[in-house]
Amino acid sequence: MKHNTKPVGRKGGRGHSVFKRDYIRMAGLLGREGFTDEMTGEVFGVSSNTIRVWRKKWPAFDCALKSGKDHADKRVEESLFKRAIGFSHPETDIRTVSVGNGVSKIVKTPTVRHYPPDTTACIFWLKNRRPGEWRDRQEETGVKGVSP
Repeated sequence: MKHNTKPVGRKGGRGHSVFKRDYIRMAGLLGREGFTDEMTGEVFGVSSNTIRVWRKKWPAFDCALKSGKDHADKRVEESLFKRAIGFSHPETDIRTVSVGNGVSKIVKTPTVRHYPPDTTACIFWLKNRRPGEWRDRQEETGVKGVSP
């Protein structure tokens, strides 16, 4: 006796995935949060291959993903730049201070937090933005064995 090994409800072949117009807006939001196509597929309950198919079939979906990812990339680029040159931002220092007789009070003090430039971020930025001047090995100009 032969047993059916296919999952119930499936006829074999490609699975049926339904694209919904709401996915366009959602894809843009997911892209802005740094989601990859694979992660986006997990949210929608489909494979990354299905996401690729949807990107080809639905230009607005593709555009939303690209736009969201561009926004996320820009945020990272801005953060790397700030880290490379150093930056400051306001923050609030919160402490408990004893006022005597076992009583404490919370004291909030506005301060400014400073982050010095980070040489690793500087090097990464310059190697990518100005590879001709900042790559590890410089290309030699001129003919080998002949001094300029």
